[in-house]
Amino acid sequence: MLSGLGAFAAAAVQAAPAAAPASAAPASAAPTAGAALPTRQLPITVDAASSEVDYRTNTVEFTQVVISQGAMRVQADHAHASGLNFANSRWTFEGHVRIDAEPRGSLRADQAVVEFRDNRIMRATASGKPAEFEQPRPDSQQMARGHANEIIYDVNEGTVRLSENAWLTDGTNEISGPLLVYNIRAQRVQAATQSGTDQRVHIVIQPQSAPATPAGKTHNEPGKTAPPVPK
Repeated sequence: MLSGLGAFAAAAVQAAPAAAPASAAPASAAPTAGAALPTRQLPITVDAASSEVDYRTNTVEFTQVVISQGAMRVQADHAHASGLNFANSRWTFEGHVRIDAEPRGSLRADQAVVEFRDNRIMRATASGKPAEFEQPRPDSQQMARGHANEIIYDVNEGTVRLSENAWLTDGTNEISGPLLVYNIRAQRVQAATQSGTDQRVHIVIQPQSAPATPAGKTHNEPGKTAPPVPK
């Protein structure tokens, strides 16, 4: 029903070669002239007001942190990780979390847990009251928007799962329910309810406006001829 909903790639970021905490840019092989590097091979920068590393527990904490790689940008009031690099770690961002990614998508949440595997994001789980995303639709000037108490982005599946008070719009039509799954690649929305509950899926479709009639002209009923215009 919402096949026109713009692809939510706000979390669809291919992130990160291995990086040391607090402002690190890992070296990589020089690219061929004119060739663009994959996002995960671009250098990562970590900027923070403060950082604390515990080598015994292999954890790191940041305050007022901004992590960027190419067009991808993650910022939050606080962040802590279960590893000191992006190759295989789990990062938790808290407080005014914002994730910006190409193409111009954004995700805002109170908290986000991001799992990195093999130097890229495998899954991002955002939570808030509510967590929100938005992205310009490529086929129009409208914005695709959605919100839910929890939003899970699965990179391999190419899906965004909105649960608990989930809502989506393509800029015109709306769909809401307890669980909405948006397939980014197919641009398809699936809605589900839980058996044994009174929760239902709601869809609001805005009527399309009829084309305006040029001045001096009238629409005729089928099979009827317009009366002659008096001279």
